[in-house]
Amino acid sequence: MTDILNAIIVILNFIVIPGVAYGSQLALGALGVTLVYSILRFSNFAHGDTMAFGTMFVILFTWWMQGLGLSLGPLPTALLALPLGIGACALMVLFTDRSVYRFYRRQKASPVILVIVSMGVMFVLNGVTRFIIGVDDIRFADGERFIIRARDFRDATGLDEGLAFRTSQAITIVVAVIAVAALFYFLNKTRTGKSMRAFSDNEDLALLSGINPEKVVAVTWIVVAALATTAGTLYGLDKSYKAFTYFQLLLPIFAAAIVGGLGSPVGAIVGGFVIAFAEIALTYPLRKVLAYLLPESLEPDGLVQLLTTDYKFAVSFAILVIVLLFKPTGIMKGKAL
Repeated sequence: MTDILNAIIVILNFIVIPGVAYGSQLALGALGVTLVYSILRFSNFAHGDTMAFGTMFVILFTWWMQGLGLSLGPLPTALLALPLGIGACALMVLFTDRSVYRFYRRQKASPVILVIVSMGVMFVLNGVTRFIIGVDDIRFADGERFIIRARDFRDATGLDEGLAFRTSQAITIVVAVIAVAALFYFLNKTRTGKSMRAFSDNEDLALLSGINPEKVVAVTWIVVAALATTAGTLYGLDKSYKAFTYFQLLLPIFAAAIVGGLGSPVGAIVGGFVIAFAEIALTYPLRKVLAYLLPESLEPDGLVQLLTTDYKFAVSFAILVIVLLFKPTGIMKGKAL
């Protein structure tokens, strides 16, 4: 019985808790992608670098607040800087829309043209972010690092395995739940949110109903900036900040949005957790778990790892290809590419 409990603790420690935290971060990122696709009608390839740009300002404001002696005690100062980072990111995406996307929108350019334009924006944003904050790994989490420490858990339970629960993981889960609840309330209960949904369902009918398209576009970008900055900050607190890492996150975020059902907010959340658990479970070495569950004579010699962590993003790509081949509308029946 003790061995089974130890195996469960290992799975919780290295697969379940990291999977829930990473899935929450991907879900917030995928929600931004799916909002742009369903309302502005193109796939925004600059979303990963929008996350990097917003998180960069959160880090800069965090350093400024720490210099002034401001803090949240056991919680990261970045939570205090998050609204300011969202504001800076919102200004950037609104400026990008006015200076780049609006021209093509008025020309009624095809979605493919807008995708190519967003790739240009992606490269510019990537360069600006690297120029301002550099290319190195940055750790900006402060306050208490753990809520539950592995050694304390072992001492309290008497088990061989310890369970660690980091503060950044708890914050990720709590903030993601609040952000998703606020987004769904905004989309379903407020007049502006209903206008955005009407614009998404039928643009011509929405215009005939007197909905201001420029207001819908501006609010969409602001909401996307809030989601992107929040997701990027949570990811940076949980791991570390590096501008190029956010560029690489574009693949799992798009995979999450497409696997869940592009254009479906619920699908984006489901897809985020599917991709996160698939990446972590397929790249985790199961040797320790099997050693607890199997007889000693059957204990494996190798790591029993299906894929190394170097292929983590390949898992996202493989799932994306499979879904596009067999269920292009995704799990929640969104829109096909």
